[in-house]
Amino acid sequence: MRREGPAMAAPEESLRKRKTGGLVPGPGSPPAPGRDSTGFQARLRTGTFWLTRIVLLKALAFVYFVAFLVAFHQNKQLIGDQGLLPCRLYLKNIQQYFQGKLGWEALNYAPTIIWLLDWSHMDFNLDLLAILGLGISAFILVTGCANMVLMAALWVLYMSLVNVGQVWVVVSGWESQLLETGFLGVFLCPLWTLSPLPQHTPTSQVVLWGFRWLVFRIMLGAGLIKLRGDPCWQDLTCMDFHYETQPVPNPVAYYLHRSPWWFHRFETLSNHFLELVVPFFVFLGRRMCILHGVLQILFQVVLIISGNLSFLNWLTIVPSLACFDDTTLGSLFPSGPRSLKGRVLRMQQEEARGAQPQPSFGCVVRRAVNLSLGILVAWLSIPVVLNLLSSKQVMNASFSSLRIVNTYGAFGSITKERTEVILQGTSSPNASAPDAMWEDYEFKCKPGDPWRRPCLISPYHYRLDWLMWFAAFQTYEHNEWIIHLAGKLLANDPKALSLLALNPFSGRDPPRWVRGEHYRYKFSRPWGRHAAEGKWWARKRIGPYFPPLSLQDLEGYFRSREWPLP
Repeated sequence: MRREGPAMAAPEESLRKRKTGGLVPGPGSPPAPGRDSTGFQARLRTGTFWLTRIVLLKALAFVYFVAFLVAFHQNKQLIGDQGLLPCRLYLKNIQQYFQGKLGWEALNYAPTIIWLLDWSHMDFNLDLLAILGLGISAFILVTGCANMVLMAALWVLYMSLVNVGQVWVVVSGWESQLLETGFLGVFLCPLWTLSPLPQHTPTSQVVLWGFRWLVFRIMLGAGLIKLRGDPCWQDLTCMDFHYETQPVPNPVAYYLHRSPWWFHRFETLSNHFLELVVPFFVFLGRRMCILHGVLQILFQVVLIISGNLSFLNWLTIVPSLACFDDTTLGSLFPSGPRSLKGRVLRMQQEEARGAQPQPSFGCVVRRAVNLSLGILVAWLSIPVVLNLLSSKQVMNASFSSLRIVNTYGAFGSITKERTEVILQGTSSPNASAPDAMWEDYEFKCKPGDPWRRPCLISPYHYRLDWLMWFAAFQTYEHNEWIIHLAGKLLANDPKALSLLALNPFSGRDPPRWVRGEHYRYKFSRPWGRHAAEGKWWARKRIGPYFPPLSLQDLEGYFRSREWPLP
């Protein structure tokens, strides 16, 4: 006769213990956190984006932090009270253009809260905005917690700095890209709640698709502008020149420039595939969308390694993260019943059991806000799409002063040779004397001394170095700020000199004369004579960029522009 009872169940219980790690849920008892009803380890299911939001917010906060750090270190020297292009004069000129009053037209032309601050202490205003931005972004980066108020504050603070940045921000598309990304980030969060997992505010599909639409436009715009902008992108020769002539090369670019011709052709073809074909993957279902995100992130990492393009590539990674759901990103988070991943598992299980609360009035309002966001982005995208389809496509342009939806692009044309402006000073009383000894000023990162190794600074950014690259293939008449810089060097101005790496007149009297010389630069050959001498660059003088100047020469020039005399 067979005996029924606990003893007969022991083998099954032992087997279940081995399968479940020794945890045997009793009859009717709830499953352990992170486990299903049978006690097996539960997995995150697809289609939710709680962890995605945390990663997105932290990544966006990191880029904001870098951007505000750049502003804090450099804005006073560039647009402050004694800056190269004082923003006080810029706002004053806008006000005069609109009949000398602060009205809607002036606010719409340059939306910035600096209009409402005391202009007599502009350095303080610029530092205040940057420090507030640094504090808020650091908090979000560390905690992963944010609400609409904090994200909107970041957006307003950075927009206020960008809209008085003048030429220092106009030449770079990533400022508008950060504002568009930051605007979408506002709608990722609950209104007031500060929690990494605000249970009553799930991540909106409208916002996620806003991010995906953004990265689609960034990549497709970059691909189309290349095909339309420079024949070398079609004959696959652009990469023969890019590493040497990009704005601020890094050490890796030195070696990549010497890659064989077939590798450069492969790079160009890969670029076309990633920018013209892969963006459409985002519309082809979950798996293809994930593949799109992986490929674009890997592409941006390669660009980060091969050049100093500020935080542009880091920023482009941010909307690519919206391609991943919780299942995809779950491995980035630790497991455990009290971990974020464990909490998301419980929330998913409650949702599967239909235990979610009924929509409240706040949820209804939230859905209406998200719908309004979708309509706004769609409406503002019309000129952007028309620009993408146009044979006269423009890149890095904004169609509204708030820069909510913009058009993007990069390296639509490639310069085939590198020229640099080298600033020099001399203490000689006669600038034209044959024995006058001219000494070079060195910038933080741009090429100068041929023996100096190229720098590696990404995601940080030196705005003056970047503008010097543009100035080199223009004239000083197109870049009045360079004459202002020359005047400050003639006075050994400490703020201006803080933007440079080397002042040859440090601890001495200021130079009597400063001039700009134009040079052609090429990477030295790793195996040639210059490399044996330790040179990274070989350079040859082209001619003068601007003639020798003294402070007396610049007095009238400074007064006519209302620049303070050094």
